[in-house]
Amino acid sequence: MTDAAIKVEGLRKRYGETQAVDGVSFEVERGEFYGILGPNGAGKTTTLELVEGLREPDEGSATLLGHPSWPRDPALLRRVGVQLQSSSFFERLTAREQIHTFASLYGVPAARADAMLETVGLMEKAGTRENKLSGGQAQRLSIACALVHDPELVFLDEPTTGLDPQARRNLWDLLRRINSEGRTVVLTTHYMDEAEVLCDRVAVMDHGRMLRVGTPAALVEELAVASLEDVFLQLTGREYRE
Repeated sequence: MTDAAIKVEGLRKRYGETQAVDGVSFEVERGEFYGILGPNGAGKTTTLELVEGLREPDEGSATLLGHPSWPRDPALLRRVGVQLQSSSFFERLTAREQIHTFASLYGVPAARADAMLETVGLMEKAGTRENKLSGGQAQRLSIACALVHDPELVFLDEPTTGLDPQARRNLWDLLRRINSEGRTVVLTTHYMDEAEVLCDRVAVMDHGRMLRVGTPAALVEELAVASLEDVFLQLTGREYRE
């Protein structure tokens, strides 16, 4: 078994004439907070779906916790948590009913589900239906559902997109706590400040390719620029915008 939590080699995925992922390779160490940074349409979400085993790659392979992610391995699913870019909940269920339903799929006791609601600060909203939650509350519930079975490895796909600044910072505190408990976290984002605050290392991605990998500080030093925003501009040719 490899020491790396994730090992990706030569992933490719094409949709018609579009090369969504073009030869992506990278490794994530156990316990690392790893960011995949890039503009909208860079291929971040497709890369994550290939690594998670949600899509079959055209070429290449991904190994999670020492096991191939494709074809899907039911035993591996219990060790991995996934928060998708768009929160998907069962209609008309309250926050507590949502997470209890997810917990039951993994054979997790209701007490653990309630404890996870407390962890993400949603106990006061336990009786609120999913369509009445704010954007930040819905994202926290989505993350709680991804963590309810206590996975070792967590994937978060742009979890703070569309949130107001305070809700984003509240979510950052939660994500830091998730990582500090020993979990490996992989985050996709197009926010520079988010990557700088949360990630041990970042991979800058555009047009389906990994352009550079390193700590935010190391990338700034390597390219002799003033900030991660300048790194982004130099590598992608695109000016960063919120």
